[in-house]
Amino acid sequence: MTNKVAFVKWSALLLGIQLLLLLLMAGASDGKRTFDRCSLAKAMDKLDVPRNQLARWVCIAEHGSHYRTYVIGPPNDDGSTDHGIFQINDRIWCQPSNGQFSYNGCNVNCDALRTDHIDIAMRCAQLIQQDKGWGAWSVFKPKCSGQLPSIKDCFGGKSNHLVGASMHGKF
Repeated sequence: MTNKVAFVKWSALLLGIQLLLLLLMAGASDGKRTFDRCSLAKAMDKLDVPRNQLARWVCIAEHGSHYRTYVIGPPNDDGSTDHGIFQINDRIWCQPSNGQFSYNGCNVNCDALRTDHIDIAMRCAQLIQQDKGWGAWSVFKPKCSGQLPSIKDCFGGKSNHLVGASMHGKF
């Protein structure tokens, strides 16, 4: 009987360790988050982004990075690259980790724009928008100056997932 008791205790210990490892892995982040339309809108809302801008930011993220926080875009004509969910340029707005020259207008390392937490990327994107306007994003004119993805259903309202660009209401 002693062997059976020891086996049960050992099995329970192993099961506990496995459960602990699963919980740790589930909580661990590899820095590769992909949002969807509503999860991004809600995350930006929690960061106090004006609701009348959320659909435009969602559109930029959808067409710029496919809602992925970890994206580094292909090289631009000038050799610079764009980073994170809002595809922020490393020649002008963030400091690349390779040490190449940057004006670093957001005073941030580009790596900080490619994390699961979008607060730094959002603040930098807002600074860019205030300084250069929505046209600072190459996807804006062809993709985000007309119909915008609706976010009403993300906050409990009904939606057909598109809203006119001229709408400046709460959503």
